[in-house]
Amino acid sequence: MVMTKDEYEKCHSTHPIFFSNNGVIVFTLDRPGLFYFISGVSRHCERGQKMIIKVLEPASPPQFADQNEQKTDAAVAMAAITSATLMSCIMSIVGSFSSNCSDQ
Repeated sequence: MVMTKDEYEKCHSTHPIFFSNNGVIVFTLDRPGLFYFISGVSRHCERGQKMIIKVLEPASPPQFADQNEQKTDAAVAMAAITSATLMSCIMSIVGSFSSNCSDQ
């Protein structure tokens, strides 16, 4: 689940910003700033299954308009690949941890 900072600190959200439980998770990190994630499985957050992702601002603005469009397109494509890959890896880890810890 994606939630606010306050909900993240409490390990509880009644109205998450984003929630999915179908096993296929895609969340776009669409702006600079902090994104707060916790596992939606009972007591997993309290056991440490939570994370904060910080998306940085671009390092410096491009110098030319044509290069700006090309760099923006490349940056968006790279961010989409990185985000999707990151979330797949994280959810694989969470899924493994969840199945290993479900009896605890």
